[in-house]
Amino acid sequence: MHVLLSIALAMAGGLVLSRVVKLLKLPNVTGYLIAGLIVGPCCLNLVNQTNLGYIKIISTVALGFIAFSIGGEFKLEHLKKLGKSIVTITFCQALFAVAFVMLGLFALKFAFPDQIDTPMILLLGAIATATAPAATLMVVKQYRARGIVTDTLLPVVALDDAIGLMVFSICVALAKVFAVGEQLTFMSTVVTPLLEIALSLVVGAALGALLALCMRFFRSRANRLCLMIVAVLAGVGLSEMNWPMGLSLSSLLTCMMTGAVFANMRKDSLQILDGTENWTPPLYMLFFVISGAELDLKVIPLIGIAGVAYIVFRSMGKYLGAFTGAAMVKADKNVRNYLGLTLLPQAGVAIGMAQVVANTPEFAAQSSQIVTIVLCATLVYELVGPLITKIALVKSGEIEKTPKRAKKAKSAQTACTAVVTPETSTAATAQADTAELSDNNETKK
Repeated sequence: MHVLLSIALAMAGGLVLSRVVKLLKLPNVTGYLIAGLIVGPCCLNLVNQTNLGYIKIISTVALGFIAFSIGGEFKLEHLKKLGKSIVTITFCQALFAVAFVMLGLFALKFAFPDQIDTPMILLLGAIATATAPAATLMVVKQYRARGIVTDTLLPVVALDDAIGLMVFSICVALAKVFAVGEQLTFMSTVVTPLLEIALSLVVGAALGALLALCMRFFRSRANRLCLMIVAVLAGVGLSEMNWPMGLSLSSLLTCMMTGAVFANMRKDSLQILDGTENWTPPLYMLFFVISGAELDLKVIPLIGIAGVAYIVFRSMGKYLGAFTGAAMVKADKNVRNYLGLTLLPQAGVAIGMAQVVANTPEFAAQSSQIVTIVLCATLVYELVGPLITKIALVKSGEIEKTPKRAKKAKSAQTACTAVVTPETSTAATAQADTAELSDNNETKK
């Protein structure tokens, strides 16, 4: 089948399944992944393995834009407002997730040495840091959550992926050493990873500064959009090059730094970045559908134990890390008890990290297992995560549980009080109280 027809079928499948999962009140990303699984080689084979190889460039570009958008959120003035408490909580929950997953998988390695190796442990530990801002924000907006937990959650989710990208870059460099069987030296384990991270940040910063400078000469929205595309493509392209001394750049880190520098050099960066929302949704949809198509169902029985361990240990790490961080900064009781539960969803960035692993030749032996584990975990987290987030926000008292009819009665009361006569105001109040009482009686029944 022609590549373009495969892309069309992938997008059509994503659109259809997004409507289906919407009826079930699930995130769109869940529908995209399921659509990819259906149209992919494991089921209908409408998008075969050959075509998947051709269209992987879409995933690479989408990853660049995901990282660029994350970087665009990190304005220094905003970070200063967050305070040390938010940074402490974010670091704790991220590092606890890494530690719990790595320690848990290392314990499994002794029991099942043939199914799991050190590079796989390092990579899954790094991927465990990532969360899913979209799924979390969807719940917050849908139920209009307000309160101390929500106010803490939003900046933590924003910072988390940036920390995750840096941890991932370090772990990728270390995993390469174990994967190719090189002798562990100070150069390979410390110097080389730090050089790769530093070079990624420098290249990204240069691209971000150049992008901000070029914006002065182009005023139209179309031209500025083109400039951003050029910057992201350049960041991804430079990361794919062969650099001296065998160094390899992180495309995620490079593009994130590009977005961060640009956002801090331009006061109108948020307005400019909003322009990408006009065309990136189809790109992101294809990214998730393609990721779902790469899910290898045959591998699931082989990685069952590792997959379950990844989900369990990551969940424990996120919760206990958030609890510990909140306790260290003496945060509110509700923040300590419920914040960790809202950090469980995982999607785009984690899948992106898995795709980076799949596209790295050194990880050919581990890539299939890692991608399958991450995609299966994503399906679980995207099915269960938003529900757990809602429950946590309800328990903390930040989502109202007022019956709909009571709300209507109260709105009627508000409308009636605008009338000058006290008789009508009293009547409206009585009507609202009666409706509320009837709702309460029905609930008890």
